[in-house]
Amino acid sequence: MSSVQPEKEVTLKYTMSSHLLDGTSKDHSPETITFIYGVERQVPSLEKALEGCEAGERKRVAIPAKEIYGEHDPSLVREIPKKGLIKQRLVEGQFYRQMKMGTLISFKVVEVKPRTVVVDFNLPMAGIQVTVDFEVTDVRDATKKEIERAMEGQVKKSIGCG
Repeated sequence: MSSVQPEKEVTLKYTMSSHLLDGTSKDHSPETITFIYGVERQVPSLEKALEGCEAGERKRVAIPAKEIYGEHDPSLVREIPKKGLIKQRLVEGQFYRQMKMGTLISFKVVEVKPRTVVVDFNLPMAGIQVTVDFEVTDVRDATKKEIERAMEGQVKKSIGCG
C-alpha cells in the first residue's frame, strides 16, 4: 500500500470547522480535494499530519490562524472620523466598502460614535482557526506530466482557500 510522500497524488475527503473570534464555530460542508503532495503546498499543520498516511486513515488536525487566514492584528483597529463616509452604510458588525479617488476603502464597522467610527482593517477571516477532520481516500504515484503541471502552477488547490 502506498503512503503519502512527496510527488504522490493524494485525495482527501474532509470537513472543516472554523472557530470564530466570538467563540462560536461554523461547520462547513464536506469536500474532496486531490493534489500532489509536496508540490501543491498545503498549510504546514496539514502537511505534517498527512505525511506517511495511507488510504483509509482518518485524522483531525488543528490549524492555527497564522497558517490559514493570518493573525488578527489589533493595531489595525482604529478610530477614524465619519467625515467623507456614507453614514447609511455605517452599521456595527457590517463591512463598509466605498470607492474613494479610485481606491476601494474596506473595513468592518466595530462601533459608531457621534463624530467617529471604530473600524477594523483586518481581513475578514483574520484570526480564525480551523479544525480539519479528514480521511485519506486515495494515494498513488503522480505522473510526470501531473507533477510538471502542478510545478508550473497551472493547478492551485488547498484547503480553506476555495
